[in-house]
Amino acid sequence: MRAPALDTTAAIEAPEHIRFEVRVAGPARRCLAYLVDLFLRGVIVFIAMLPFVFMGTDVGDEIGEASQGVLLLMLFIVEWGYYALFESIGNGQSPGKKMLGLRVIDQDGRPATFLAIVLRNLLRAADSLPWSYCVGLVVMAADGRFRRLGDHVAGTIVVVEERARVTEPVRIHPAPTEQELATIPAHPDLRGADLDALAAFLRRLGTLSPLREVELAEMIAPVWARRLGVTYENPVRFLALLYVRATATMLASKSGLYARRGRR
Repeated sequence: MRAPALDTTAAIEAPEHIRFEVRVAGPARRCLAYLVDLFLRGVIVFIAMLPFVFMGTDVGDEIGEASQGVLLLMLFIVEWGYYALFESIGNGQSPGKKMLGLRVIDQDGRPATFLAIVLRNLLRAADSLPWSYCVGLVVMAADGRFRRLGDHVAGTIVVVEERARVTEPVRIHPAPTEQELATIPAHPDLRGADLDALAAFLRRLGTLSPLREVELAEMIAPVWARRLGVTYENPVRFLALLYVRATATMLASKSGLYARRGRR
């Protein structure tokens, strides 16, 4: 049995028993995102404390001492609430994570829940022990998915988002023959997300080693082969034929819909 390839990807099996891969975020990239968020948290605290600074200067020592207490309270609120707020409303992204192309998701590949986001951030205190996130970095380095303590407890991982790009149409080489396409049912029930996943895989052909291409294709090809009741010899070629057949069916359906609307 061949050992899995060594890279920064992690295979996730969704509750629907469909496996896919995500690119996990390493410590270096997450540290950069943390520094961005640290700077923004400092700006928030500075702006919030400006009125108290002026009041302490103008009124005297009593107001100055009170402003110190408010500063400590503000630091506590920002430290604990910043990530929980932004990652909740930003679908797993704080401003720093968004700038670095990172996102927090559940370990089953779904968007992280509010409870998971709150829980992973409550554990930041443990990760930061004894100083400068030493515990968190050690735990991340020992984990294949670079999870810190908060991620382990909350069941989350931090992944690198692939940038959306406008790309050229998928090109299949060599072009499918009529005999090959006849082996695929005329109307495979592929949804938009399925087609997007297939297109993303097919665009990577030629950039990966042949063994890696087969390894990735074998994660999904058996699922569709069972659904369609067909067999295949080459999983990569099978997925290419499935994509061509499904897109042709989708285009034909759209053309028929537009034609019916035009006759009304």
